[in-house]
Amino acid sequence: MTWPRRTLLPAAALVSLLAGCAAPAEQAPAAKAAPGFPYTVTNCGVKTTYQAPPKRAVTMNQHVTEIMLALGLEKSLVGTAYLDDAILPAYKKAYDTVPVLAKEYPSKEALLAANPDFVYGGYTSAFTAKDGRGRDDLRRAGIDTRLNTEYCPTGSPSVDDLYREVTEIGRTFGVPDRAATWTEAARGTVAATEKRLKGVEPVSVFVYDSGDKTAFTAGGKGIGNELITRAGGHNVFADLDKPFGDATWEQVVARKPEVVVIYDYGSTTVEQKKRRLLDDPALKDVPAIRNRRFAVLPLSDTVLGVRVPAAVDKLAAQLHPATR
Repeated sequence: MTWPRRTLLPAAALVSLLAGCAAPAEQAPAAKAAPGFPYTVTNCGVKTTYQAPPKRAVTMNQHVTEIMLALGLEKSLVGTAYLDDAILPAYKKAYDTVPVLAKEYPSKEALLAANPDFVYGGYTSAFTAKDGRGRDDLRRAGIDTRLNTEYCPTGSPSVDDLYREVTEIGRTFGVPDRAATWTEAARGTVAATEKRLKGVEPVSVFVYDSGDKTAFTAGGKGIGNELITRAGGHNVFADLDKPFGDATWEQVVARKPEVVVIYDYGSTTVEQKKRRLLDDPALKDVPAIRNRRFAVLPLSDTVLGVRVPAAVDKLAAQLHPATR
C-alpha cells in the first residue's frame, strides 16, 4: 500500500500556526452610539451613561408620567403606575395607550415582567429597597433609573430645577428640541404671572394637605414652597426642612395664616377638608378660617412636574383675585 506523501512545515511556521489557533477570537466592535450619544447625567448622586435613548421605560408617579407625555414619549413607555388625580386632558389620549402596571406601586415581579430598561420615579417611595425596587437593585438587574430631582437628598427645588428636569429627560430620550420648546413656553408663562403680580403684598399661606391630630402641610424644601412664593404668598411653614411634614394645630394658630391652600386628591373631598377646619373651635380665630379664605390646587399641580408654571398662575389668581 502506498501512503500519501506528507508535507512537513518548517519549525518556525509550525509555531506560528499553533499560536494563531490558540489566540482568542477577535472581539466584535462595540455597538455604535446613537446620534447625540453617549450622554452622561448625574441624578441624585447616581451617574449614568446612555449609549442610546431607553426604549422600554416605566414611570411611577403621575408628575413624571406627565413629563414624559408632555415630550411626546408615550411610545417609549411600556408601563406606568400611581396617579394622584386625573391625568391632564391634553395627555389623556396618549396616557390611555400605556399599560397600567398597578394602581399604586407595582411589585418588583410586576415591574420586571414589563422588561423595562429605564424606571422613572417621582417620589423616593418609588424606589424602596425593602420591596426589591431600590435603585441599586434595579441597576444590578440591568435597568437604569431616575428620581425626580425634587426628592434628591440636598437642595431646595426651584422652577429652574423643573426646567433642568425636563431638559435632562429630553436629552436622555433623544428629544432635546422638544424639551427646549416646552421650557421656552413655560418660562413665558411664569414671566407673565410675575409681571402681573409686580408690587403686590404677599399674603401668608398655610397648606392643608391632610391630617386630623396634626396638620400634614407643605414645608420649605419642595417645589410647593416656591410655587406659593411666585404666586404672591408666604408659606408659614417654610422653615419645615422637607417637602412635606407634620405641624401642630397650635403652630397653625400661632402663625395666623391669611389663606388656607387645600391640596385636592384622594377620597377626602375639598368640602370635607374645609369642614374639618371650619368646625375646629381651636382654629376659629385664625384669619383664614375666620374670613373663610380658601384656595384649592390638585396635588399633582404642587410637585415638580409640567403643571407648575400654570399652577403658579392659578394660585396667584386665588391669592390676589384683583390681579386677574
